[in-house]
Amino acid sequence: MQAKCLLPSILGTAVLLGAAPAGAADRFAIDPAHSNIVFLIEHLGYSRMVGQFQDFSGSFVFDAADPGAGSVEVAIQTASIDTDHDKRDDHLRSPDFFNATEFPEMSFRSTGIEITGDKTGRITGDLTLLGVTRPVTLDVTFNKLAPHPLPQYNGVLAAGFSARGSLKRSDFGMKTFAPALGDEIEIWLEIEGQKT
Repeated sequence: MQAKCLLPSILGTAVLLGAAPAGAADRFAIDPAHSNIVFLIEHLGYSRMVGQFQDFSGSFVFDAADPGAGSVEVAIQTASIDTDHDKRDDHLRSPDFFNATEFPEMSFRSTGIEITGDKTGRITGDLTLLGVTRPVTLDVTFNKLAPHPLPQYNGVLAAGFSARGSLKRSDFGMKTFAPALGDEIEIWLEIEGQKT
């Protein structure tokens, strides 16, 4: 699979879970060069196929005094799906799956944040895919909040987190080859963002 130091969010927000004080609410732009939005799907019971999306953007808001009041928005370009196999990726862009021509974008917008530990939480939001909107919940782990150490970032405040979740593709009308090709999709997110 092409490894773009990359989604995602999705889809992204564990920085909302609290860390070193950041003052009032800050907005962070997701850094697609250092973030990944990855999915895994069962293939005929033999293995789990791994894929990712290469083109996405978004932002999240973090208030250290009230991390549960944060928010996140992510937009993912469905045609950017990448499973390291061109023929399969073309099929995944077709009406059998993501129908990227008619639905070029899927999106996630948070609706609530539950703090579950010092560096953990649960984010619920609305995922819109194939014109269908359903709630999705992500378990998130806060990783770091600090000025970025690399000189090209000029000390901008940066935040990072990891998130895991799952969804049923059939809930969004994507039923091709189910159940031979798994219905439940596992989601992995590794997200970095810089304060705007």
